[in-house]
This record gives sequence, C-alpha cells and structure tokens, in this order.
Amino acid sequence: MRLLRARAHCGWLQRTAAIWVGVVLLSLGWAVSAGAGEPATSSTDVQVLDLALVDETGLARNFRSEVIGDRIAVLNFVYTTCKTACPMASAMFGQVQEQLGPRLGEEVVLVSLSIDPVTDRPARLLAAARQFHSKAGWTWLTGDKATMDRVLHGLGAVVSNAADHPTMVMIGDGISGQWVRVLGFPSPDDIMTHVERLRDARRHAAGKMAVSAVGPGAAMRREAGVE
Repeated sequence: MRLLRARAHCGWLQRTAAIWVGVVLLSLGWAVSAGAGEPATSSTDVQVLDLALVDETGLARNFRSEVIGDRIAVLNFVYTTCKTACPMASAMFGQVQEQLGPRLGEEVVLVSLSIDPVTDRPARLLAAARQFHSKAGWTWLTGDKATMDRVLHGLGAVVSNAADHPTMVMIGDGISGQWVRVLGFPSPDDIMTHVERLRDARRHAAGKMAVSAVGPGAAMRREAGVE
C-alpha cells in the first residue's frame, strides 16, 4: 500500500513538474517574441449560441446570456486529459486572472470550454479549476456532446479529435459582438491588450451615443462649461 501511494505521489509530482517546466519555457518564449509583434490575430464572425451548458460545479448556465452576459469574454478550449498545450494554456489564464484583479467577473470573464465533453464531466473540470486556482469569474464549461458541438461550431472551434485541436484564444465583447481570434500561445500581456482595446471601443461607442442623444452643439457647449 505504501509503495502504491509513493508511486501515485511520484506520478503527481512528475505531472506537476512537467506543467511548470512548460510554463517556464512558454514564459521564455513570450519574452523572446515580445519584440517580434503580436501572435497571429484576426477579427472573426462567430455565433455565440445561448444554449444551456454545465459549469465545473454542476450548475446549468446559458452560455451567452449568463456566462458571458454584457461583459468582455476571454475563451480558451481545453480538455482535461491533455498533458501538454492545455495545462500551459490554463496556467496562462491563471496569470491573466491575476492581472485582471477585481475586474474579473465584473467587467471581464474567463471561460474554458471543454472540447471533450464526454470525458470532461463537472467533477473533472472542478479538479482542473482547483489545480489552476480559478477564482470567481473564471468558468469551466462542459455539457452533452451534441450541445457542446453546436456551441463550439458557432465559435469555429469544433474538432473531430480533441488531440488535434488548434491552440487559440478568443476575446470578444458580449455587447457589441466584436470578436478576435488569436492563434498559438498569446502572452497574458497580449490578451490584456485585446481586452483593453475592446474596453476602449466600448467607451468610444458610448461617447458617440451620448453626443447623438444631446446633439453635437449641446455636447460641445457642455464640455466648454457654457451650460
């Protein structure tokens, strides 16, 4: 029994060490590529379907209206039996949640969607969430395969074999519907740059609406202190 426990503990240590070695190497890659421009990024048209999925606690939640709502969302696509890219992507999300601070869950949500929902039941997602110290505002989602396939297809992320999935992050605005797709392993700073761009676009749109509501002349007089 002691031998079995020792082997299990050794296996856990090896898996944990492998993840953090990968994170260190990934961080070095971010540092090296910092002066080489951003990762491959493109604006993209997506369908964010409002279907009922299941989070890591077993709670059913509608994807568009409840999980994302009117917030900025950062999505990644993972599966819990992945031993390479997915743990590194999740570790990167852990760094993003620290940079977001109190904005996490209020202005911005992180969402990890399973691409292997048959295996990734809520208990497995909860274990992954605990492993990567997910806080409120970082949601892990699964569901029945047919529903997950529809959601992933709408996002352009459906795959026939989970092991063949492309590594990418999607950042979008729940209000405007503007989305960008970033291929590869963007750094936390890259992701925060896209979040801030969407936030700035919101402010600009709100300003234009305010001017339209009161009229450009009245807005200018108000700014000049005439009114």
